[in-house]
Amino acid sequence: MKKIGILFGQERTFPQAFVDRINAIAPKGIMAEFVNVEEVMQNRGIDYAVIVDRISQDVPFYRAFLKNAAATGTAVINNPFWWSADEKFFNNVLAEQIGIPVPKTVLLPSKEHPEDTTADSFSNLKFPMDWEGIYEYLGGFPFFMKPHAGGGWKSVYKVENPEELFHAYNETERLVMMLQETIDFESYFRCYCIGGKYVRIMHYEPRNPHHLRYAANHKVSAKMLKTIEDYVIRLNQALGYDFNTVEFAVQNGIPYAIDFCNPAPDADRNSVGDENFEWVVETAARYAIERAQQQEPGGQNLTWGTYIRQSVHA
Repeated sequence: MKKIGILFGQERTFPQAFVDRINAIAPKGIMAEFVNVEEVMQNRGIDYAVIVDRISQDVPFYRAFLKNAAATGTAVINNPFWWSADEKFFNNVLAEQIGIPVPKTVLLPSKEHPEDTTADSFSNLKFPMDWEGIYEYLGGFPFFMKPHAGGGWKSVYKVENPEELFHAYNETERLVMMLQETIDFESYFRCYCIGGKYVRIMHYEPRNPHHLRYAANHKVSAKMLKTIEDYVIRLNQALGYDFNTVEFAVQNGIPYAIDFCNPAPDADRNSVGDENFEWVVETAARYAIERAQQQEPGGQNLTWGTYIRQSVHA
C-alpha cells in the first residue's frame, strides 16, 4: 500500500477535502491520510510514498523531518531543500533571466545588525548608500518596501517620499528588505500552478477586504490570459515548485510577476471560493496520486527546477 500524507497546521478545509478526494478516486493500492509524525530517527525512512507539505515554513522541526523523509525515499511536495534556499529577491533575478517582466527592485541591508554582529562586521558594505541613485533607478516615488523572504503581506509598506521610507525602514529591525517600483495595475491575477503544468488563473483584487479578493472580474483578452499561463509554467519549472501560486499585476498591457514564492498558498474554501477550491482539491489529489504511482525505490523523489539542473550540468 502506498500512502499519501498531508502535513498541515491551522488550516482545516483543504487537508480534509484533499484526503477524502484521494481516497475516493485513487486506484487500488494507494490511500491518503494526515501525516503522523512519530520519533524522528536519522536516516530512517517513514511509511509515506508522498507527503504534501503545508506548514514547514513555520515549523523548523517539520522542515528537518521532511528533509530526512526525502533523503530516505519519500516524495515531498514541495522540495524542502529548495524551499529552504529560495527567497523573493532571487526569484526576481531568475524571472528576468528567463524573460518574464518583474518590477525593478533593490535589496536593502537590515536596519539593525544581525545577532552576534557589530558595525565591524560590515567592512565590505558601502555606507552611506546612494539613495538618490536608488530612487532614480526605481523610477521615482511611490515605492513598495517588503521583506526579501516571507509572505502574507507582513511588513509590507507603501512609501510616498523619503521621510515615509526611512520611518518605515526604521521599523523593520533585522529584516532584510526589498525596495520595489510601484506597478499601477489595471487588473490583477493570482494563479495556482500544480505539478509545473496545471494552471488555474484566478481574478484577484488585493485592494479588497480579504474575503472579497477573489470576487474580481477583470476584462482582459484571451491572448493576455495565455501569456500569463505561459509565464506561470515557465516560472514554476525554473524554480522547481510542485504547488505554488504566482501573482501578476497588469500595467499598460504588460503582466508583471509580483509574488511567486508561495509554496503553501491559500487554499481555504472560505477565501478562494467554491470553484477555485474544487479545482485545487481535484488537481492536487490527482497530482499526488501521479507522484505516488511514479515513486520507486531509489528513484527521483524531489522536483529540482531547471535553474538548479542546468547549473549542476554546467
